[in-house]
This record gives sequence, C-alpha cells and structure tokens, in this order.
Amino acid sequence: MGFFTTAARIWLTRSFQPFTFRKEYDNQLEFQDCSNLGLYVHIPFCRSLCTFCLYCREVYSKETCNRYIDNLIQEIHLVGRRLKTENGAEKGNEAEKENGAAGFSGKKQVTSLYFGGGTPALAAERLGEIIGAVREYFIITEGIGLELHPENVTEETLLLLKEAGVTKISIGIQSFQKKFLSLLERRGGKPSDLAEALRRVPFETVSMDFIFALPGQTIDDLTADIELAFSNGANHIAIYPFIDFTFTDSKVAAMGKKEKRRLLDEVTRYCREKGYARDSIWTFSKDGCAKYSSMTRENFLGFGCSAATLLMDQFKVNTFSTEEYEKRIRQKKLPTSLTTRFTRRQRMIYYLFWAAYSTRVNPKEFEGFFGVPLKRMYGPELWLAERLGFAKQVDGVYEMTGKGAFYYHYYENYYTLSYIDQMWGTMRKEAFPEGMKF
Repeated sequence: MGFFTTAARIWLTRSFQPFTFRKEYDNQLEFQDCSNLGLYVHIPFCRSLCTFCLYCREVYSKETCNRYIDNLIQEIHLVGRRLKTENGAEKGNEAEKENGAAGFSGKKQVTSLYFGGGTPALAAERLGEIIGAVREYFIITEGIGLELHPENVTEETLLLLKEAGVTKISIGIQSFQKKFLSLLERRGGKPSDLAEALRRVPFETVSMDFIFALPGQTIDDLTADIELAFSNGANHIAIYPFIDFTFTDSKVAAMGKKEKRRLLDEVTRYCREKGYARDSIWTFSKDGCAKYSSMTRENFLGFGCSAATLLMDQFKVNTFSTEEYEKRIRQKKLPTSLTTRFTRRQRMIYYLFWAAYSTRVNPKEFEGFFGVPLKRMYGPELWLAERLGFAKQVDGVYEMTGKGAFYYHYYENYYTLSYIDQMWGTMRKEAFPEGMKF
C-alpha cells in the first residue's frame, strides 16, 4: 500500500490496525438479519479474453460452463439452507431436504440479483435454473440484472434472458468507435442492430458501459458515444475510467491526472446540460428512473468463483480458480479464499466508501445501520469536506460536488491500484493465498 492510502486508513479507522485478510472462512454465513441484502453471481466464461479486463474469467466451452453451473447451484443451496435451519424447516421430511427448499416459506427478502462475468449470457439457457435455485430461498424486490457483450444482444438471447426473469441488462460497449475498439482489441456491434433487438425485446433498464481516459480520447468522442447509446435503446449509461492494472496484458497507456479530470468534468457538465440524471460517480440515466449497479449495497452475498460477500462483521472473497472452486463445492464447503474481520470503524469506512460512490451520504441511513450518528463518528471529516468544496448538505443529505466527485474518483483509482491490483493479482495465481494486509 502507498503512504497516502495507509495514512488515510489509519486516520479514518482511528487505528494502526490494517485490513487483514486471512486464509480462513465460516462455512455458515450469518446473513439472516442483514438489511438491504443484495445478491451477486459470477459466471467467468468469455468467447475471447480482453487484455485490459481485470476480472476472473476464462475461455468458454459448453462442457466446462455446464459443470461450473452445476456447482454454482450447489453453492446457492449450501448458503440458502442456512435460512431453513434457522427457521426450523430442516425438521421437514427427507424428500424436502433432498429437493432444496420445497415447501419452504421462510424466505429472505433481498434487493436485487446481478449476474457478472465473464459473459453470463453465454449461459443464457441455464439462467432459469440458477434463478430458480435463488428463488427457493430469497424474494427479489428490485429486479435481476445481467451483463452482456454486444455480440450477445440478439433477439434470441434476449428472449431467453427475459423468460428466465432478467429485468435489467448492461451491455459492455466500451466504445462505438473503431479506433478505440482496435486499441482495446475488442469487437463491437452496430448500434442499429442493438436498437432493433432491444426494440423487439425491451427491458426495464438497458445500460451501456463505456471506458473513458483512453489515449487521445476527447469529449467529442465520448459525447458521440453517449448520444449513440441513448438513441439506440439505452436509458442508462456508465462511463468508467481506464485503469492500468499490473497483472493484465494491456498495452494501453494511462491518461494523466489533469487530462483525466478535465475529461471527467466535461462529461459531467455535458450530461447535466442535457438533463441526464447522475446516480453515481460514473453513471447517468436518460429519464432519472433507470438504475443499474451491483455494488452499492449495505450487505451482499456473492456466489461463484471470485465473488465477494459483505456482511456486518466480515468481507470474504471466493477463490479465483474454477477447478478449486468446484472441488470445494463437491466437498460441501464454501469456496472462500480470503476473509477479513472488520473492526467497527473499518466497517463504517467500507460503508461510507460505497455510499459515496452514489455521490451522496444520508446520515439517517448511516445511523439506522450502525446505531450512532454520522457526525459523532466523522464530524471533523464532514466539516472539512464542506470547507474544501467536496460536498454540500441538501435537505440533510451530504451530496458530492463536481470537485468532490473527481477527488473521490482519484482516491478510488489510487485505492483500486493499491488494493485490488495486489489482491487480485495474487489470487489469479494462487487459489488460496496465505493472507495479506492493507
């Protein structure tokens, strides 16, 4: 970790104790009483591997994908049956036990279910099975989201997704322009083809993802992509910064800090002038209603290799190895690779970090979650944020300014390089590392 992130962590947690990840895990997860619980499922298969991608993925084959999904469904049952045990449903007959949660009514309400990858649409024919297993234990209140490669946006695939219960989709466009697709070694799709498929099979939210801060990229390049997205089926967009991770094979050079800030400011100003509603640091919607985010949840359960789980007292990450993942599941053990146990202050910082991603922090929600006023815990930091022009109070809620959004992005970028680069870089090589500190 760099000096900047270490100093910030010490100050904000009021402790020299680092975030310590160990090779340990609980085979029973205590999530029953978690509020605003979200669900995430990772499917790591792609037709081809993008050099810039940091996520856990491998080349698709139908056989390996089907075997993986068989185990994924078993992981869902391993976790979900905890609800049955707590509610006494395990006292039912043997047939009910063998069939998961047949006849079980004590389900846990969750906000959402998101499928990431990889390219989850490659498993479109089996999504219904996965969602069915989830619904045996959970009631999903805010819909089901799934990530797509542009090549998967066909009427046939979209129908399979909709029939399985998917209500929101996110399409990884990266750019509509050939010069940037070539730079990223990425294949694209015709906007008109996307629009036609989406017209025939509509979804509640259609988000399109773009990368900004690529070499030579200008505001005109980005606004052209934004308008193409909104005129060809999208009602939501995400504009993520390019980050140069050491463990990827990307040869793309990172953009300088000043140039990146200018570009982010210009994108923000453009979207504001067009009337697009900002719902996070990098996302905007056309009508203010569409939303797509798998990250901003108070708590979440992650299923699949590399998936993370966040609970009140711990954060854990599953192994990145599909082979070791499947071996653990066959042993009826959770596939956790590393776990950190939070101190109270550490959990508060993690909460605030992701709450700030939405560009606003609500003191009432913080107090409802932790049982103490936000100002009592971080009064000096809030005062300083306002004085420096990073945030302002609107109806009792702290809202990030444009300046604050950039510096959040800058810190998040620095944190990501310091934390994810080290942790994920190691986990891509070792299925179960001994541990690490941040």
